[in-house]
Formats: sequence, C-alpha cells, structure tokens
Amino acid sequence: MHAAATLTDRYTEVKQRIDDALARSGRRGERVLTVAVTKYADPEQVRALVDMGHRDLGENRVQHLLQRVAMLDEHMARRRVLGRTLASRETGGVGGDEPIRWHMIGHVQRNKAKKAVELCRLIHTVDSLRLAEDLHAIGAKQDRAIDVLVQVNVSGEESKSGCLLPAARALCEQIDTMVGLRVRGLMTMAPYSDNPEDARPHFARLRDLLEDVQKAGVGEGKCNLLSMGMSGDYEVAIEEGANIVRVGSALFGPREHTVEDDEGDDD
Repeated sequence: MHAAATLTDRYTEVKQRIDDALARSGRRGERVLTVAVTKYADPEQVRALVDMGHRDLGENRVQHLLQRVAMLDEHMARRRVLGRTLASRETGGVGGDEPIRWHMIGHVQRNKAKKAVELCRLIHTVDSLRLAEDLHAIGAKQDRAIDVLVQVNVSGEESKSGCLLPAARALCEQIDTMVGLRVRGLMTMAPYSDNPEDARPHFARLRDLLEDVQKAGVGEGKCNLLSMGMSGDYEVAIEEGANIVRVGSALFGPREHTVEDDEGDDD
C-alpha cells in the first residue's frame, strides 16, 4: 500500500486481506479477532481506530497499558457524553458505547500480573508454571477464572519467550487443573522473515499442538483459540488456522524498527 495511505485505508485493507485468507483456507464466514497492537501508534491513531468501531487492542507492557487505558477511558467518557447530548436532542434517549477489550501480548512480570489481569480480557503470554501459579492465585482470590493462552516457542529460538513445544501440552494440562485459570488456547510468534511463507510450518505446528491439547480434554471444549500472525505474516497464519491475529504496523503504518520489534512479545 502507498506510504500516504490513511488509517482508514489500512484498516479496510487488513479486513479485506483477512476475509481473503479465510476464503483461501475454506473458512469463509468465520470470524478472526484482530488485536490492534498500539505500542508504537500515536494516540490520535488509537482514538481514530476506536472511533471506527474497533474494540480489541493489545499492549506489550503493563506500564504502556496503563497509559493507553487512561487515555481511552477519557476518550470513551467524552464519546458517551456527546452521545447522550445528541440522543437527548434528537429522541430524548440516552446513547451507549461498547467498551474497549484489552489484550496482554507481552511478557507478564510477576509483580505486575495483578494489574494486567484487572485490565485485560485475555492474557496471551503464559509461558511457565510459575507464572500460571501467580495468575491462578489472583483469580482464586477474586473468585473467578482468568482467561489465558499458553505461549509456545515453536521455533526453539533462544531469543523468543514461550515454553518449548515438547513441554506445552503438559503445561496446558497443569493449568487446566487450576480453578483460577481457564486455558482458552495457544499463542506463538514465528521467527522474523521478509518471506511470510517461512512462518507457515511454525503456524502449522501450533495448530497441530492445539488439536492434540483438545484431544487430551483440556478446556472442556473452550480451548479453541490460536493467536498467531502479525503484520508481516497474518494471512499465512489465518490459512493455517489462526482465529486471533496481532497487527500493528499494517494498521498504523511502518516504523523505523522491524515488524518483530513492533509486535513482538519479547520485551
């Protein structure tokens, strides 16, 4: 897409590419959740995307998350006031708005886990029993089950977070015994490459792992999410079964750093 493309243009193109990838994979009509990665987006861009109706946003660090949440809480409050004003003028009614749904897509530090849980609908990056136990304690104390994905280092790269592929099923089964957590699926991040096809075998392995985990009875039918694919390879990820993609630069425009830096989980 041309460098001068607007946010609206990029958003429209991403949605079309997702639909096309679903069609190619024989999944036409299925839903893919697009998590807009806001780490390097300008505040004006984030607000504009929300005004277009997008509600699923992802952040890598709790500190950044806190700043974004405060900014958008203020923005949404203003929208509600404006909506009520317009509704009162036109019909005498009261306007409403769908809330933002935040996703934690970066490594969760143990001392910041409680805040991440309070703010996010889904934690994508549970990669160890130790972190799972910390989150479980938070969920049990709050008398609820926290939705999580197990992050898997499919490629085995030392620079990547995530449990290694051979250990992933056992981790899922251990988490499945914790009343304070609910395993909703798996997440991975493919090695960075200029060729999206290089990511395909890694995504296929994660899909196969999810099928194995499901056959083991983990999640009682609710372990069905595959979070894989970023701006450079989300179409391939969808072709291989992804139903969550994490997209930053494809929406908000290119940056000086790499796509991996933009949307990685390894801060």
